[in-house]
Order: sequence, then C-alpha cells, then structure tokens
Amino acid sequence: MSTALVTGASAGIGRAFAERLAHDGLDVVLVARDRARLERLAAELRERYGVATEVLVADLADRAQTQEVCHRLADEDRPVEVLVNNAGLGQQHPFLDNEIRREEAALDVMVRAVLLTCHAAGRAMRARGSGRIVNVSSVASFTTSGPYSAAKSYVTVLSEALAGQLAGTGVTVTVVCPGLTRSEFHERARMSLPGVPRGLWLDADEVARQGLADAAAGRVVSVPGPQWKALSLAVRMAPRPLVRGAGTRLVERLRGRR
Repeated sequence: MSTALVTGASAGIGRAFAERLAHDGLDVVLVARDRARLERLAAELRERYGVATEVLVADLADRAQTQEVCHRLADEDRPVEVLVNNAGLGQQHPFLDNEIRREEAALDVMVRAVLLTCHAAGRAMRARGSGRIVNVSSVASFTTSGPYSAAKSYVTVLSEALAGQLAGTGVTVTVVCPGLTRSEFHERARMSLPGVPRGLWLDADEVARQGLADAAAGRVVSVPGPQWKALSLAVRMAPRPLVRGAGTRLVERLRGRR
C-alpha cells in the first residue's frame, strides 16, 4: 500500500488532505506540532479507513525537526509516494509592526521547510521513478499582500520549476492555490473578515478533493473553486500597480482596519 506524508495535518486543509488520502486507501504520516491532535486524528483514520498511520511531531520552524521529516521522506525502506506540503501560518500584525522573529518563523515554515522537503522527496521519488508532490500555496501568491504572499509566491514558482525538472521521470508536482477557506488559519492570525461574500468561501474538504484530483490529472497549478479560478486569472492579467493597490487594501481589511 502507498504512503502519503502530510505536513500541517492536525487541522484545516492539512487534515482534509489526510482524510481524503486515507479515504483513498493510502497509509498516512501525519506531521504537525500538536501531538495530542495528531494522535486523535491517527486513531480516527485507522478506525474509519483501516489504513496504517504514523505520527511525526515536528515544528517546521526548527531546522533539526524539519530534517527529521526529510529523513522520513528519504527513507528507501519506507517509501513515501505522496508528499503534501501544507503547513503554514498567518501574522497578527503588518510586517513593520510585527516581531521579526515571528516573520522569520513564518518564512522557515512556508519557504525553507518546503524547499527542504521537496528536495528530499523529489530525489527519493526520482530515484524510484514514481511519486507525487502537492504543495499548498494560495491565490495570495499572485498578489502583493505582504510577506505571506511573498512566501506563497516562492511555493508557487518553486513548484512550477520543479514540475518542469521532473517531467518524464514518473514524478509529478502540483501547486494548489486556494482562496479563502474555512479553517483555523484566520482565527489564529486574528484576522477579521467583514463583508466577505459567502460565495467566496471554500470548504477544506473541497480544496483537498480538487487538489488531489488535479494532481492525479497531472495539472501543475490547481485553483479550487470556479470563483477563485476567475479571480486569480483576473489578478494575473491586471496591471501590476493595480494589483499592488488592491493587495494593500485587502490586508488592511483582513486585519479589521477602516
């Protein structure tokens, strides 16, 4: 039976990916910081789907702990056929008002950890001639809404570049770029969302389902939801000064400013 490894698996989109993969019959390695949550999820997935589960507690802002995840991805005796890089975090304050250590931690989780795990998994999968890497980015990667969108831009571009390098090897790379998704993400970042139309919200389960379907189809860029496909296309075609202005206004709105 194939094995998938999911980072940020304890809640939200990461949990939805883990559940969908287990539903599809894959054993799962669950990675996050919260051991209690991971163990509860592991037990639920074993009972519900009859798959094997493994808990790997790691803070991806910590280089040594991230390296443990990379060692697991590179283990030839226990191959990981699917990597889902989902771990991420938002910030409570604008860049210049935030503590730099928090900005560095976010960069470590959303950029460095993705770089390291993609390198470890990509090499192992290429050597086997099969595998799938799914990196969760964001439609924010097409905008200029601060360090978060900059980090996600890195994820999107790295994924597209890696997909090209691995073409013809049996290994595929897909970057999933969801819009606003119901999860703990905004709550943890203390972002308010006044006046956001209900139709813009996505469900985490739908993001995972569409992302995995696009990955199975070999698509490099996946934007779940027709509303976000249209919006992301508009952003990518818009003049950059307009995108910059809209990005600034969006960040202020998300942080509850008037």
